[in-house]
Amino acid sequence: MPTFKHVFGPVMSRRLGRSLGISNIPYKTCTYSCIYCQLGRTRNLSIERKAFYSPEAVVSEVSKFINNVDERVDYVTFVPDGEPLLDIHIGQEIAEIKKSVSKPIAVLTNASLLFREDVRKDLLDADLVSVKIDALTEDVWKKVNRPHPGLKLAEILEGIKKFAGVFKGKLVTETMLVNDFNTRPEELKLVVDFIRDLEPWRAYIAIPVRPPAEVYAKPPPPERLVEAYALFANKLGEGSVELLNLPEPPELSVYGDPEVWLLNLVSVHPLRLSHAVRVLEKVVESPEELIQRLTDKHEISVVTFAGEKFIVRRFG
Repeated sequence: MPTFKHVFGPVMSRRLGRSLGISNIPYKTCTYSCIYCQLGRTRNLSIERKAFYSPEAVVSEVSKFINNVDERVDYVTFVPDGEPLLDIHIGQEIAEIKKSVSKPIAVLTNASLLFREDVRKDLLDADLVSVKIDALTEDVWKKVNRPHPGLKLAEILEGIKKFAGVFKGKLVTETMLVNDFNTRPEELKLVVDFIRDLEPWRAYIAIPVRPPAEVYAKPPPPERLVEAYALFANKLGEGSVELLNLPEPPELSVYGDPEVWLLNLVSVHPLRLSHAVRVLEKVVESPEELIQRLTDKHEISVVTFAGEKFIVRRFG
């Protein structure tokens, strides 16, 4: 079984089914440093698009996995350790992947670069694009998303509108609710009114369910979450709104070297310790020893959040 550098999973996703992830950006290279990010604070805050990896290598790994691994994949998804649209080759990669495999392609983006025409053009061949819309007012946006100083919220929102007007695939939105930051009714009304004008295929409401970058980034209480859902459903229709308030199901299979598989996965997708043990015990004699070995090497950490233990990647 080959070892993969740029693909991971497939990950069970409530939105996409079995999603084969593509990591096309180095760890924590992003335009935002969101307070709720499950990967921690952004180390390289940037808005410069450039080549990080060989596009041929990315496409080759996707093709190799799809064509050689006996596993169902519903979506091939750009969901790296940072903002995928910082990759200047993403348009080429989308086009070449579509030529080599017959799987729909999704891109999960924070939407901060959609004010650029070249970025919008790069995404047109994708089958599904998810854009993040956490706030509509400058103050809240800066507190929640902590953007690069070169970004302007008004330009980003206008770019999202332009993209929605030309994109032929499925456009979905995701709004992460952080208690006492963007949960005020006035802010949520602005958010949902903006989303309504985009006419998305689906609008998702998320809450932090894994260890966030900042300990103060807490999920809202249940009653506030219900209020937000009711507001969205009233404006968009119940069939267009979903809550993402539970962690995904456990991973089902290990591909290649178990240590490499686990490290690649938890780099972008913190995993419940109980789920990791359950899947690893299929291929190694002692999952606990493997996890402890990686912990002792400072490759991973086991942290507790909301009463559950999670494995997260350690860098530096």
